[in-house]
Amino acid sequence: MSTSDGFELAVLCDHDKYTEPMVWIGIYIAVASLLCTLAMTADLFLGFRSKKDWYPCKYFSLNAASITVITIAMKLPVDLSGEMPRHIDQAAKQGSLAFMCTMMANFMPSLAAMDNKTLLANMVGLSILVITIIVNILIEIHTGVIKPDTVQILWIHDFTIDFVMVAYIYTTVITLLLVISIASSLTIPTSKEILEVKYQIKNRTFLTDQHLQHTQMSIVDKLRQDVRRYWVMAESGSPQFVMASNPLSIASGVICVILNFLNLLMVQSFPFREHQCESVYRRSIPFILMTQVIGVGVGTIAPVARCYSVLNFKFFTKWKRNHLMVFIVEKYWTQLLCEWKQRPIHFLSSSRLRTMLYNSKGVILSLCIRLQKIIVILCKVISLILTVFPILVFSYVYIRVSLQASFFTPPIVSRTDDIDKDLSNYVLHIHDDMEATARTLKRISNSRNSFILKAEKEQNKDLLELLEKSAGFKGVETFDSNYVQPLLSVELVNSWSLPIVTLTCIAVALPNISKDTTKNLLSSVGEGLSCTHQVEESLNHGKEYASI
Repeated sequence: MSTSDGFELAVLCDHDKYTEPMVWIGIYIAVASLLCTLAMTADLFLGFRSKKDWYPCKYFSLNAASITVITIAMKLPVDLSGEMPRHIDQAAKQGSLAFMCTMMANFMPSLAAMDNKTLLANMVGLSILVITIIVNILIEIHTGVIKPDTVQILWIHDFTIDFVMVAYIYTTVITLLLVISIASSLTIPTSKEILEVKYQIKNRTFLTDQHLQHTQMSIVDKLRQDVRRYWVMAESGSPQFVMASNPLSIASGVICVILNFLNLLMVQSFPFREHQCESVYRRSIPFILMTQVIGVGVGTIAPVARCYSVLNFKFFTKWKRNHLMVFIVEKYWTQLLCEWKQRPIHFLSSSRLRTMLYNSKGVILSLCIRLQKIIVILCKVISLILTVFPILVFSYVYIRVSLQASFFTPPIVSRTDDIDKDLSNYVLHIHDDMEATARTLKRISNSRNSFILKAEKEQNKDLLELLEKSAGFKGVETFDSNYVQPLLSVELVNSWSLPIVTLTCIAVALPNISKDTTKNLLSSVGEGLSCTHQVEESLNHGKEYASI
């Protein structure tokens, strides 16, 4: 054996030694993908259980933790040096891009649940990750890591898929989803302000109706009506609900369906066999591919369901001429950018530099405003196309059912329409020409009823038994005496928990008390503290009480 042959053999041995941990890294990627899939599944189950067809994000939302897990799951697309010689290796890399697109469409409503600073930080983190993926994919195409091989589709005759072409498609879609996410985040502060103003108007109307109507109603009926109206305002005014029903979210749902179909075409062309994997990740590639394919399938359900949640508004079911004017962009889409454009610059002392920087800022923001309008118009066109066909089908079915009911069913006088009309007056929405349908109000009522049933099953029995033994508030008045100096120099306003805990500690410290009695008391107080916390959060919502 020559010296060169021995050197090559040593290099191969070292290569096998150094690539051995890559299998465990691949399993690490599969576990991260599984966590993302489980989080999306949990949100899907929670939305289905609570009868919210816009599927709000609770477990899978954009934050520092989710960005970290997503970064781990995207190890394959950002791997510049790892060769992917076989088709299943290439499909795993491409499938990671489809998985990324699905996750971006899934957590889009969670952007509305953040404050401005958190939203900015999370969007910067997401943008850095997405731009890194895009740049690395383009480098891999140029260097040949992503090969221009073709795959024959099994059930489509004479149709092949080029991996490079698919990579370009995924890169374009990821870029589009990032732009859509940024465009959505720019409208969130303005949307919240509009909803807050409309909530104050509805609340004043509600208080006026209370004085006019409650004199003729019983206490139970008053409470039921108050709960119904406030529940409708809370549900319809939820930022996630508004975000999920706008055209940008609808467009992301359509993109998810297309990507899911493309990903299935990629995967079904070859079996998941371990010996076909020749990359450094080896046998972990099938696990990564399978996990992310399942994630794409599960993650597509929520965005698609949000697409049709917009049909719950009469904005699309009662057509007017302005509803077809998709090229008109409302003011709130670009209001924040316009405010930034008009904001003066104060941190420079030189007036010449201020003028130059102000003009440059104006040019850049003018381009951003135009891009924002283009994105909104494009998404409006997609949402219009998506909703026209089902509306025609639903209209035909509705007319047919109505005609049959008018001929064969006697008229029945009911107060349901009056109730729906009363509740529809308390629905909060961004557009003035939108009106909630009976289906929307029914779903909101069902979600309210599910919470009421859950509360009935989880009654605080120990707390109720403790309250039944109570003889009044005489002992509390004696305890809260003005003659005793407080321990703290600053008086805690609306602090109910502190005296409850203090009295409980005194009661537990008393001698000759049985353990069962002490245990029941602690259980009762624990149930009562959950109620006092709700009251304190409502009363002490100001910044000066944030630490209480």
